[in-house]
Amino acid sequence: MRTFAALITFLLPHALSADDWPQFRGPNGDGIAQAENVPLEFGESSNLRWKTDLPGRGWSSPVYDGEFFWLTTAIEKFPTDEERTKLLKEQGIEEKIFKQRQIASSIELALLQVDANSGEILHTESFKTIPAPDAIHTFNSYASPTPVIAGNLLIAHFGTFGTYAFNTETKAPVWKRQIKLDHSVGPGSSPFIAGNLLILICDGTDQQFVTALDLKTGETVWKTDRPAMRAAKGDQKKAYNTPVLIKDRSGREQLICMGAQWLISYEAETGKEIWRLDHGSGFSVVPRPVFSEKHQLVYISTGFGKPKLMAVRVDGSGDITGQDKVAWEDPKRIPAKPSPLLVGDELYLISDGGIGSCFDAATGKLHWNARIDGNYSASPLFADGKIFVGNQEGTITVFAPEKTYRELAKNQIEGSIMASPIALDGALILRSDTALYRFGD
Repeated sequence: MRTFAALITFLLPHALSADDWPQFRGPNGDGIAQAENVPLEFGESSNLRWKTDLPGRGWSSPVYDGEFFWLTTAIEKFPTDEERTKLLKEQGIEEKIFKQRQIASSIELALLQVDANSGEILHTESFKTIPAPDAIHTFNSYASPTPVIAGNLLIAHFGTFGTYAFNTETKAPVWKRQIKLDHSVGPGSSPFIAGNLLILICDGTDQQFVTALDLKTGETVWKTDRPAMRAAKGDQKKAYNTPVLIKDRSGREQLICMGAQWLISYEAETGKEIWRLDHGSGFSVVPRPVFSEKHQLVYISTGFGKPKLMAVRVDGSGDITGQDKVAWEDPKRIPAKPSPLLVGDELYLISDGGIGSCFDAATGKLHWNARIDGNYSASPLFADGKIFVGNQEGTITVFAPEKTYRELAKNQIEGSIMASPIALDGALILRSDTALYRFGD
């Protein structure tokens, strides 16, 4: 039987280059870039190669195929205040949380192709226009999941609003699917490719499952329901995580899918559960796990409620709760939205409220905490020996990956940063709420 690595090679018409950025958080999904000469200092009038205003809104990160950037967006038509109230009431949303919800009269779901050299928008692919879409949280967007690329095939995923396969060379649709789900506050989980399968985490308030679609046809290959949960309310059963694929020391390939209450490892090819861990009562889980091959630990944040950082051993089978598989944990200043970043033997985090932390990845020993002002949703990036964190106020702080905190630079752009940055040789790419930037070469 071919491994998933072999299947990926089979599917791709060309090998990934060092500059390719095919999915959320980069080639390995961990926020690590192989790029060199990434600019340290930049801004609206400093070290800026180009800035491109974007139509619509989206918190999805750009992906890069070696020649073009691709990013999703939702072009919204906004209702009047009176229409907004009417739409929210029609969806059964309680008035006491009206301020926490946004809704559009209609949305156009689209994919943008941007020339990497000039910043010019070369192509806009409109997938679907949806009248009166479900309301979402005021902090979310209708285009938050990051697309994923395998060769010339790009998957644009908008959660319950649809999943679209698109040929980037011919500019032609390949297939589309809609998996209905009540996200409650909008979509968030990014799609993931494992061999010839597209993996989607579908943890809504109404149902919770993980599914695999045939990458070429969009047909369902497997669907596995999540285990039963203690939570009485569906809002505390939902999650917005993105999976990672690992190989443990014994050679088992494991698809790690974090959700509310449960961290679960599956066989990627079949959806069969390998092990599960009850991590507590965390829900609305956003941070993508990261894995240390050296320490054989997967690092998770347990989501909203009271986020905890947990380092979990991956050598278990069955229900590993209470089996001493949690190597260490920490409940203080842990993010509910930004993902952790593992650089060597240190694990770095930025909390939603702007507290940075550095832990020893093996033991959980805290090396430092530091105030890094701002509010954070985007995940940190390691590139060219530096760590970049961008906040909702448009500030990008750069610091050294060391056991004591050392700030290297602080940069400012217009607008808000919700999407995670990407790095290429000589360049840093940032998406704000209104524009796409290329800094450096």
